[in-house]
Amino acid sequence: MVQLYETYKKDVVEQLMKSGRYANRMQVPKVEKIVINMGINSNHEKDVVNEAQQELATISGQRPVVTRAKTSISNFKVRQGMPVGVR
Repeated sequence: MVQLYETYKKDVVEQLMKSGRYANRMQVPKVEKIVINMGINSNHEKDVVNEAQQELATISGQRPVVTRAKTSISNFKVRQGMPVGVR
């Protein structure tokens, strides 16, 4: 994450300044937040949730949070409280 930010500060900001779109370094947009999420279909398998958590942990370096369904949706065979994704 730090490497991505450093690359942005050194390379991308300089290229945007050279393009002439921004007169001042403070006008260049900043990266404030990066969000990674993943929707999963785990009707009857618990391993799918754990696997998705491991994949996102590998990508981001942080432990992801399991998101659960707020309401039941019969067409998607989703019940309230079932895991539907990780973020």
